[in-house]
Amino acid sequence: MDTLAGRKIVLGVCGSIAAYKVAQLARDLTLAGACVDVIMTEAAERFLGPATFQALTGRPVLTDMWALPEDGVIGHVSLGMQADAVVIAPATANTLARLAAGICDDLLTTTVLATRAPLLIAPAMNPSMYEHPATQANVATLRARGACVIEPEFGRMAEPVFGRGRLPEPDDLLAEIRALLGRHSGPLRGRHVVVTAGGTREPIDPVRYLGNRSSGQMGYALAARARDLGATVTLISGPTALRPPRAVTFVAVETALEMRAAVQAA
Repeated sequence: MDTLAGRKIVLGVCGSIAAYKVAQLARDLTLAGACVDVIMTEAAERFLGPATFQALTGRPVLTDMWALPEDGVIGHVSLGMQADAVVIAPATANTLARLAAGICDDLLTTTVLATRAPLLIAPAMNPSMYEHPATQANVATLRARGACVIEPEFGRMAEPVFGRGRLPEPDDLLAEIRALLGRHSGPLRGRHVVVTAGGTREPIDPVRYLGNRSSGQMGYALAARARDLGATVTLISGPTALRPPRAVTFVAVETALEMRAAVQAA
């Protein structure tokens, strides 16, 4: 059973060109069985329409803090109480600053303050804005309060600039959400799981080596599953063509002796 099945996820979308990636994330969460309530800021609606998220999640998109639901329960209080996790992606510099200051002037920020669910924040912005001391101080403040703030990726931005500020891909965000839920309520939380994967290479000379055909797929899948169930995971891997799972400690080795040393050190 998927660890996201039946979970209630509040997905906050802020005003960034990277919002287009979050449409895929909303779809992936829904297909995994999660109930996704999307909150869009006023700025987010300038980049993507609410109809997109409503079509992908099958649920109404929330934008107005003053719109009372039929049951009369105040929106941000109800959302915050029912959420299993709150995810903000993309999170702009403005949203980070308001959250760090405890400002509640829209539906998203009031929901964050009202919830006791784990909070995942994925910033996306111009690299200079992200590297600014004010933004870094806000990120540090949010982390100190228990929020999980994912580092943006390095690469080409929407404008012709390279730097750290890109929103991670939807698959990576999905993995981070699974890991967050696992750490908060998974059956393996508090456990440390060490997984070895991939074949080793024993050198014969500077060119040749003895190896095997292990792909590492089983070990990588086990590491991801243990992470989703709440374990702290160390994945020790020989050379493979696979990308390491998100939210695990990855140790690359080549020889059997290196793998043994890494296992003993873990």
